[in-house]
Amino acid sequence: MTSAITRRTALAAGLAGSLGAWAMRAQAAPGGSITVANWGGDWNDRTMRLFETPLVESQGITIVRDLGMEPERKAKMLAERRLRRGTYDVAHLNGSDAFEMAHNDVLADLDLGKLPNYADVVGTLKSPYFVPWLYSGVVIMSNAQKVPQPPKSYADLWDPKWRGRLGLTNQLYFNYMMMGAMVAGTGVMVGEPAMAKLLELKRTVAPKIYATHQALQAGLANGEVDVAVNYKARGLQWVNDGLPLSVQYPAEGAISVVFGACLPKRASNPEAAYFYLNAMLDRKAMADLAGASFYAPANTKASLSPELRTRIDFTADEQAKLKQPDYDHVAKNTAAWLEWWNKNVAV
Repeated sequence: MTSAITRRTALAAGLAGSLGAWAMRAQAAPGGSITVANWGGDWNDRTMRLFETPLVESQGITIVRDLGMEPERKAKMLAERRLRRGTYDVAHLNGSDAFEMAHNDVLADLDLGKLPNYADVVGTLKSPYFVPWLYSGVVIMSNAQKVPQPPKSYADLWDPKWRGRLGLTNQLYFNYMMMGAMVAGTGVMVGEPAMAKLLELKRTVAPKIYATHQALQAGLANGEVDVAVNYKARGLQWVNDGLPLSVQYPAEGAISVVFGACLPKRASNPEAAYFYLNAMLDRKAMADLAGASFYAPANTKASLSPELRTRIDFTADEQAKLKQPDYDHVAKNTAAWLEWWNKNVAV
Protein backbone atom coordinates (compact mmCIF):
# COMPACT_ATOMS: atom_id res chain seq x y z
CA MET A 1 0.00 0.00 0.00
CA THR A 2 2.78 2.39 1.02
CA SER A 3 4.68 1.49 -2.12
CA ALA A 4 1.64 2.20 -4.34
CA ILE A 5 1.09 5.57 -2.66
CA THR A 6 4.76 6.39 -3.03
CA ARG A 7 4.67 5.53 -6.71
CA ARG A 8 1.51 7.59 -7.24
CA THR A 9 3.01 10.48 -5.28
CA ALA A 10 6.18 10.32 -7.33
CA LEU A 11 4.21 10.20 -10.57
CA ALA A 12 2.07 13.13 -9.46
CA ALA A 13 5.16 15.07 -8.41
CA GLY A 14 6.80 14.30 -11.73
CA LEU A 15 3.71 15.40 -13.63
CA ALA A 16 3.44 18.58 -11.55
CA GLY A 17 7.09 19.27 -12.21
CA SER A 18 6.60 18.77 -15.93
CA LEU A 19 3.55 21.02 -15.95
CA GLY A 20 5.43 23.63 -13.94
CA ALA A 21 8.31 23.56 -16.41
CA TRP A 22 5.85 23.76 -19.32
CA ALA A 23 4.17 26.78 -17.71
CA MET A 24 7.51 28.50 -17.31
CA ARG A 25 8.37 27.83 -20.93
CA ALA A 26 4.94 29.09 -22.04
CA GLN A 27 5.52 32.40 -20.25
CA ALA A 28 9.02 32.88 -21.63
CA ALA A 29 9.67 34.60 -24.95
CA PRO A 30 9.74 31.91 -27.66
CA GLY A 31 12.56 33.54 -29.61
CA GLY A 32 13.11 33.56 -33.32
CA SER A 33 12.14 36.25 -35.79
CA ILE A 34 8.81 37.88 -36.64
CA THR A 35 7.86 40.23 -39.45
CA VAL A 36 5.63 43.07 -38.29
CA ALA A 37 3.63 45.20 -40.74
CA ASN A 38 3.07 48.70 -39.43
CA TRP A 39 2.86 52.35 -40.37
CA GLY A 40 6.10 54.33 -40.50
CA GLY A 41 6.98 57.83 -39.33
CA ASP A 42 6.53 58.93 -35.74
CA TRP A 43 3.98 56.15 -35.17
CA ASN A 44 6.67 53.51 -35.73
CA ASP A 45 9.26 55.53 -33.82
CA ARG A 46 7.08 55.46 -30.71
CA THR A 47 6.18 51.81 -31.23
CA MET A 48 9.85 50.85 -31.31
CA ARG A 49 10.98 53.07 -28.45
CA LEU A 50 8.20 52.45 -25.95
CA PHE A 51 7.11 48.91 -26.71
CA GLU A 52 8.95 46.76 -29.26
CA THR A 53 12.55 47.37 -28.15
CA PRO A 54 12.08 47.21 -24.34
CA LEU A 55 9.45 44.46 -24.20
CA VAL A 56 9.98 42.24 -27.25
CA GLU A 57 13.44 42.63 -28.76
CA SER A 58 15.02 42.66 -25.30
CA GLN A 59 13.63 39.13 -24.86
CA GLY A 60 15.53 37.78 -27.85
CA ILE A 61 12.85 38.09 -30.53
CA THR A 62 14.09 39.70 -33.75
CA ILE A 63 11.59 42.08 -35.37
CA VAL A 64 11.71 42.61 -39.11
CA ARG A 65 9.67 45.73 -39.86
CA ASP A 66 7.63 46.10 -43.05
CA LEU A 67 6.50 49.72 -42.98
CA GLY A 68 3.95 51.34 -45.27
CA MET A 69 0.30 52.16 -45.79
CA GLU A 70 -2.58 49.78 -45.07
CA PRO A 71 -3.83 49.32 -48.67
CA GLU A 72 -0.51 47.70 -49.64
CA ARG A 73 -0.47 45.71 -46.39
CA LYS A 74 -3.95 44.34 -47.01
CA ALA A 75 -3.20 43.56 -50.65
CA LYS A 76 -0.18 41.48 -49.66
CA MET A 77 -2.13 39.49 -47.07
CA LEU A 78 -4.96 38.84 -49.52
CA ALA A 79 -2.51 37.67 -52.18
CA GLU A 80 -0.83 35.29 -49.72
CA ARG A 81 -3.89 33.80 -48.02
CA ARG A 82 -3.64 30.50 -49.96
CA LEU A 83 0.08 30.10 -49.36
CA ARG A 84 1.45 27.80 -46.69
CA ARG A 85 3.36 30.71 -45.14
CA GLY A 86 2.82 34.43 -45.53
CA THR A 87 5.06 37.43 -45.05
CA TYR A 88 3.60 38.82 -41.83
CA ASP A 89 3.49 37.41 -38.33
CA VAL A 90 1.78 40.52 -36.93
CA ALA A 91 -0.23 43.07 -38.92
CA HIS A 92 -1.11 46.46 -37.44
CA LEU A 93 -4.52 47.57 -38.72
CA ASN A 94 -7.42 49.81 -37.79
CA GLY A 95 -10.70 48.26 -36.73
CA SER A 96 -12.34 48.53 -40.15
CA ASP A 97 -9.43 46.97 -42.00
CA ALA A 98 -9.18 44.19 -39.44
CA PHE A 99 -12.86 43.38 -39.99
CA GLU A 100 -12.31 43.32 -43.75
CA MET A 101 -9.30 40.99 -43.47
CA ALA A 102 -11.09 38.66 -41.06
CA HIS A 103 -14.04 38.33 -43.43
CA ASN A 104 -11.65 37.54 -46.25
CA ASP A 105 -10.25 34.57 -44.31
CA VAL A 106 -6.88 36.23 -43.71
CA LEU A 107 -6.79 36.45 -39.90
CA ALA A 108 -6.67 33.79 -37.21
CA ASP A 109 -9.11 33.80 -34.32
CA LEU A 110 -7.20 34.68 -31.17
CA ASP A 111 -6.33 32.12 -28.50
CA LEU A 112 -6.99 34.28 -25.44
CA GLY A 113 -5.17 31.76 -23.26
CA LYS A 114 -2.00 33.11 -24.83
CA LEU A 115 -3.05 36.73 -24.25
CA PRO A 116 -3.50 37.18 -20.49
CA ASN A 117 -3.39 40.99 -20.82
CA TYR A 118 -6.45 40.90 -23.11
CA ALA A 119 -8.67 40.52 -20.04
CA ASP A 120 -8.10 44.23 -19.28
CA VAL A 121 -9.23 45.52 -22.69
CA VAL A 122 -12.21 47.90 -22.92
CA GLY A 123 -15.18 45.59 -23.42
CA THR A 124 -16.70 47.43 -26.39
CA LEU A 125 -13.40 47.20 -28.30
CA LYS A 126 -12.98 43.43 -28.08
CA SER A 127 -13.34 41.11 -31.07
CA PRO A 128 -12.32 37.50 -31.83
CA TYR A 129 -9.52 38.44 -34.26
CA PHE A 130 -8.28 41.89 -33.20
CA VAL A 131 -6.05 43.13 -30.36
CA PRO A 132 -7.20 46.74 -29.84
CA TRP A 133 -4.40 49.02 -28.73
CA LEU A 134 -5.15 52.74 -29.03
CA TYR A 135 -8.25 54.71 -30.01
CA SER A 136 -9.37 58.25 -30.77
CA GLY A 137 -11.94 60.25 -32.72
CA VAL A 138 -11.92 62.49 -35.80
CA VAL A 139 -12.18 66.11 -34.64
CA ILE A 140 -11.66 69.63 -35.97
CA MET A 141 -8.55 71.59 -35.11
CA SER A 142 -7.68 75.18 -35.91
CA ASN A 143 -4.96 77.77 -35.35
CA ALA A 144 -6.13 79.56 -32.21
CA GLN A 145 -4.13 82.68 -33.12
CA LYS A 146 -5.70 83.04 -36.57
CA VAL A 147 -9.19 81.51 -36.16
CA PRO A 148 -11.02 83.24 -33.29
CA GLN A 149 -14.32 81.51 -34.18
CA PRO A 150 -13.41 77.95 -35.20
CA PRO A 151 -15.85 75.59 -36.91
CA LYS A 152 -17.87 73.68 -34.35
CA SER A 153 -19.26 70.95 -36.59
CA TYR A 154 -18.28 68.97 -39.64
CA ALA A 155 -20.99 70.84 -41.56
CA ASP A 156 -19.32 74.19 -40.75
CA LEU A 157 -16.34 73.16 -42.88
CA TRP A 158 -18.40 73.63 -46.06
CA ASP A 159 -18.52 77.40 -45.41
CA PRO A 160 -16.73 79.26 -48.28
CA LYS A 161 -14.81 81.33 -45.72
CA TRP A 162 -12.50 78.33 -45.26
CA ARG A 163 -11.55 78.31 -48.94
CA GLY A 164 -7.86 77.43 -49.23
CA ARG A 165 -7.53 77.28 -45.43
CA LEU A 166 -8.66 73.68 -44.79
CA GLY A 167 -6.12 70.84 -44.69
CA LEU A 168 -6.89 67.14 -45.12
CA THR A 169 -4.66 64.07 -45.49
CA ASN A 170 -4.99 61.11 -47.83
CA GLN A 171 -4.37 58.84 -44.85
CA LEU A 172 -7.90 59.60 -43.57
CA TYR A 173 -9.80 59.35 -46.86
CA PHE A 174 -12.27 56.79 -45.43
CA ASN A 175 -13.01 59.05 -42.45
CA TYR A 176 -13.67 61.99 -44.76
CA MET A 177 -16.03 59.81 -46.79
CA MET A 178 -17.98 59.14 -43.59
CA MET A 179 -17.82 62.82 -42.65
CA GLY A 180 -19.40 63.64 -46.01
CA ALA A 181 -22.11 61.08 -45.32
CA MET A 182 -22.89 62.61 -41.94
CA VAL A 183 -23.17 66.09 -43.42
CA ALA A 184 -25.36 64.68 -46.20
CA GLY A 185 -27.68 63.16 -43.61
CA THR A 186 -26.94 59.47 -44.21
CA GLY A 187 -25.16 58.73 -40.94
CA VAL A 188 -21.83 57.00 -41.57
CA MET A 189 -23.20 55.06 -44.57
CA VAL A 190 -21.22 56.30 -47.55
CA GLY A 191 -22.98 56.51 -50.91
CA GLU A 192 -23.76 59.00 -53.63
CA PRO A 193 -24.90 61.74 -51.20
CA ALA A 194 -21.55 61.58 -49.37
CA MET A 195 -19.59 61.72 -52.62
CA ALA A 196 -21.66 64.65 -53.83
CA LYS A 197 -20.93 66.47 -50.56
CA LEU A 198 -17.19 65.93 -50.90
CA LEU A 199 -17.27 67.21 -54.49
CA GLU A 200 -19.11 70.26 -53.18
CA LEU A 201 -16.41 70.72 -50.52
CA LYS A 202 -13.74 70.56 -53.22
CA ARG A 203 -15.51 73.20 -55.35
CA THR A 204 -16.43 75.52 -52.49
CA VAL A 205 -13.49 75.23 -50.11
CA ALA A 206 -10.65 73.80 -52.25
CA PRO A 207 -9.02 71.95 -49.33
CA LYS A 208 -5.30 71.29 -49.51
CA ILE A 209 -4.65 67.55 -49.54
CA TYR A 210 -1.49 66.30 -47.83
CA ALA A 211 0.08 62.87 -48.24
CA THR A 212 0.70 62.19 -44.55
CA HIS A 213 -0.11 63.37 -41.04
CA GLN A 214 3.37 64.85 -40.76
CA ALA A 215 2.90 66.86 -43.97
CA LEU A 216 -0.41 68.22 -42.67
CA GLN A 217 1.28 69.19 -39.40
CA ALA A 218 3.90 71.10 -41.42
CA GLY A 219 1.12 72.83 -43.37
CA LEU A 220 -0.45 74.02 -40.11
CA ALA A 221 2.93 75.10 -38.75
CA ASN A 222 3.94 77.16 -41.80
CA GLY A 223 0.54 78.78 -42.28
CA GLU A 224 -0.47 77.01 -45.49
CA VAL A 225 -3.71 76.03 -43.76
CA ASP A 226 -5.45 77.20 -40.57
CA VAL A 227 -8.04 74.44 -40.08
CA ALA A 228 -7.68 70.65 -40.28
CA VAL A 229 -9.67 67.49 -39.68
CA ASN A 230 -7.75 64.69 -38.01
CA TYR A 231 -7.65 62.43 -34.99
CA LYS A 232 -7.89 64.14 -31.61
CA ALA A 233 -4.67 62.39 -30.67
CA ARG A 234 -2.84 64.01 -33.57
CA GLY A 235 -4.10 67.45 -32.61
CA LEU A 236 -2.89 66.98 -29.04
CA GLN A 237 0.49 65.75 -30.31
CA TRP A 238 0.85 68.89 -32.40
CA VAL A 239 -0.14 71.12 -29.48
CA ASN A 240 2.52 69.32 -27.47
CA ASP A 241 4.99 70.07 -30.28
CA GLY A 242 4.21 73.77 -29.92
CA LEU A 243 1.45 74.48 -32.44
CA PRO A 244 -1.21 76.94 -31.14
CA LEU A 245 -4.18 74.71 -31.94
CA SER A 246 -7.64 74.53 -30.47
CA VAL A 247 -9.30 71.11 -30.71
CA GLN A 248 -13.07 71.02 -31.26
CA TYR A 249 -15.26 67.96 -30.78
CA PRO A 250 -17.74 68.16 -33.70
CA ALA A 251 -21.36 68.82 -32.83
CA GLU A 252 -22.50 65.81 -34.88
CA GLY A 253 -20.27 63.47 -32.85
CA ALA A 254 -16.77 62.34 -33.75
CA ILE A 255 -16.07 59.40 -36.03
CA SER A 256 -14.39 56.72 -33.92
CA VAL A 257 -11.11 55.05 -34.90
CA VAL A 258 -9.42 52.09 -33.20
CA PHE A 259 -5.90 50.87 -33.93
CA GLY A 260 -4.55 47.46 -33.02
CA ALA A 261 -2.94 44.36 -34.45
CA CYS A 262 -3.86 40.91 -35.72
CA LEU A 263 -2.37 37.46 -36.25
CA PRO A 264 -2.46 36.41 -39.92
CA LYS A 265 -3.40 32.78 -40.48
CA ARG A 266 -0.21 32.24 -42.50
CA ALA A 267 2.14 33.57 -39.81
CA SER A 268 5.48 31.75 -39.74
CA ASN A 269 6.11 32.21 -36.01
CA PRO A 270 2.71 32.42 -34.28
CA GLU A 271 4.10 31.78 -30.78
CA ALA A 272 6.42 34.77 -30.99
CA ALA A 273 3.55 36.75 -32.51
CA TYR A 274 1.39 35.96 -29.47
CA PHE A 275 4.19 37.16 -27.20
CA TYR A 276 4.28 40.42 -29.18
CA LEU A 277 0.49 40.86 -29.10
CA ASN A 278 0.30 40.26 -25.36
CA ALA A 279 3.19 42.66 -24.71
CA MET A 280 1.32 45.34 -26.69
CA LEU A 281 -1.22 45.46 -23.85
CA ASP A 282 1.34 45.84 -21.07
CA ARG A 283 -0.06 48.39 -18.58
CA LYS A 284 3.07 50.52 -18.31
CA ALA A 285 3.84 50.42 -22.04
CA MET A 286 0.29 51.48 -22.82
CA ALA A 287 0.53 54.36 -20.37
CA ASP A 288 3.85 55.45 -21.88
CA LEU A 289 2.40 55.30 -25.39
CA ALA A 290 -0.69 57.24 -24.33
CA GLY A 291 1.53 59.91 -22.79
CA ALA A 292 3.64 60.18 -25.96
CA SER A 293 0.91 59.82 -28.60
CA PHE A 294 -2.22 61.16 -26.82
CA TYR A 295 -4.29 58.22 -28.04
CA ALA A 296 -6.52 56.68 -25.39
CA PRO A 297 -5.28 53.21 -24.35
CA ALA A 298 -7.39 50.10 -24.90
CA ASN A 299 -6.16 48.62 -21.62
CA THR A 300 -8.46 49.84 -18.85
CA LYS A 301 -5.71 49.34 -16.27
CA ALA A 302 -3.07 51.42 -18.03
CA SER A 303 -1.49 53.56 -15.33
CA LEU A 304 -2.46 57.05 -16.53
CA SER A 305 -2.55 60.10 -14.32
CA PRO A 306 -6.05 61.59 -13.92
CA GLU A 307 -4.87 64.73 -15.76
CA LEU A 308 -3.62 62.77 -18.78
CA ARG A 309 -6.73 60.60 -18.91
CA THR A 310 -8.94 63.71 -18.87
CA ARG A 311 -6.88 65.26 -21.65
CA ILE A 312 -6.71 62.34 -24.10
CA ASP A 313 -9.97 60.51 -23.48
CA PHE A 314 -13.56 61.63 -24.10
CA THR A 315 -16.22 62.82 -21.68
CA ALA A 316 -19.21 60.57 -21.06
CA ASP A 317 -21.29 62.71 -23.43
CA GLU A 318 -18.61 62.60 -26.12
CA GLN A 319 -18.24 58.85 -25.69
CA ALA A 320 -21.97 58.45 -26.18
CA LYS A 321 -21.84 60.52 -29.39
CA LEU A 322 -18.88 58.70 -30.95
CA LYS A 323 -19.88 57.40 -34.38
CA GLN A 324 -18.82 53.81 -34.92
CA PRO A 325 -18.22 52.89 -38.57
CA ASP A 326 -20.33 50.11 -40.02
CA TYR A 327 -17.43 47.71 -40.55
CA ASP A 328 -19.33 45.47 -42.94
CA HIS A 329 -20.26 48.45 -45.13
CA VAL A 330 -16.67 49.74 -45.04
CA ALA A 331 -15.20 46.32 -45.90
CA LYS A 332 -17.41 45.98 -48.96
CA ASN A 333 -16.67 49.46 -50.28
CA THR A 334 -13.30 50.73 -49.08
CA ALA A 335 -11.38 49.77 -52.24
CA ALA A 336 -13.91 51.60 -54.41
CA TRP A 337 -13.84 54.60 -52.05
CA LEU A 338 -10.07 54.85 -52.27
CA GLU A 339 -10.20 54.74 -56.06
CA TRP A 340 -12.94 57.39 -56.12
CA TRP A 341 -11.06 59.60 -53.64
CA ASN A 342 -7.83 59.39 -55.65
CA LYS A 343 -9.58 60.29 -58.90
CA ASN A 344 -11.91 63.00 -57.60
CA VAL A 345 -10.53 64.62 -54.46
CA ALA A 346 -6.84 63.86 -54.02
CA VAL A 347 -5.93 65.19 -57.47
